[in-house]
Amino acid sequence: METLILTEAEVKGLLRMDEVIEAVERAFREKGLGRAQMPAKLYLFYERHGGDLRTMPSYLEALGISAVKVVNVHPENRTKRGLPTVMATIILIEPESGFPLAVMSGTAITDFRTGAAGGVAAKHLANPNPRKIALVGAGAQAKTQLMALLAVYDRFEEVGVWSRPEATRDAFIAEMGPVCEGRAELKGFGDLKRAVEEADIVVTTTPSREPLVADEWVSEGAHINCIGADAPGKQELDPAILKRAKIVVDDWEQASHSGEINVPISKGLLGKGDIWAELGEVVAGLKPGRESDRELTVFVSTGLAVQDAVTANLVYKKALERGLGRTLSLVI
Repeated sequence: METLILTEAEVKGLLRMDEVIEAVERAFREKGLGRAQMPAKLYLFYERHGGDLRTMPSYLEALGISAVKVVNVHPENRTKRGLPTVMATIILIEPESGFPLAVMSGTAITDFRTGAAGGVAAKHLANPNPRKIALVGAGAQAKTQLMALLAVYDRFEEVGVWSRPEATRDAFIAEMGPVCEGRAELKGFGDLKRAVEEADIVVTTTPSREPLVADEWVSEGAHINCIGADAPGKQELDPAILKRAKIVVDDWEQASHSGEINVPISKGLLGKGDIWAELGEVVAGLKPGRESDRELTVFVSTGLAVQDAVTANLVYKKALERGLGRTLSLVI
């Protein structure tokens, strides 16, 4: 047996957001039904270098899919080293034998599966006909979050984009303008309050360690996807927002230590009893999602290994069908 090796370019060419959303929704359902093994992320902190490394194993028993991802987050990589902020490698494992079926770049997979999680969350938690979207942050993750929301809803009246650096905001609009053409008016905002006010869906994708979005800016009936807070100490929302919201997390253990709720929990402002459900429970129909049009809902995303596993499996199957990649005898 040989192991398939796939580069970032090859992986990226095989990813379609609608297919990834379908796979990720299935992964959440499997987790909600208790048919997944997924230890919490293990972190290494490179404090001297301003980054961290995470290992993420998982096994979806009913689907016969298993994988391990190694992924870094170094926010200063772009400016200091000319490297992506996030880089990842995924090993897809055959559960029967433990053989490494594939080793592939996981950077685009990480972006797409995280975007897909936001799409799945909005599908189950947001009001059904959102008009205005607010993107807080304009990096790589904001792009796939927008792609996923467009895959779920097709069109919006307005997509507002805010980021501190005007150049980042302008670059986002230049790249995503063609994607939004005929489907949404894409507008840049220098004032975060103006971007967020009256938004039906707010998506936060920054590495902030201080609240950015104020409670009084967020409308009744809004839905918020919290994506950027994915390590201890990170937060993007005023905790008062969380106190009045129905909170759904992707995984309680991960979210309590590294998601948007981690700082309020560490300060005693929130507890486990304030969390409504895990998204998998909602997707599996074990708990309801949105129950009224005036309800404020918040999805806390930390990124799950099961999302990586199903997306890597999707890529692997498509690569085999198209004859992409190259094979190596890595272990035998």
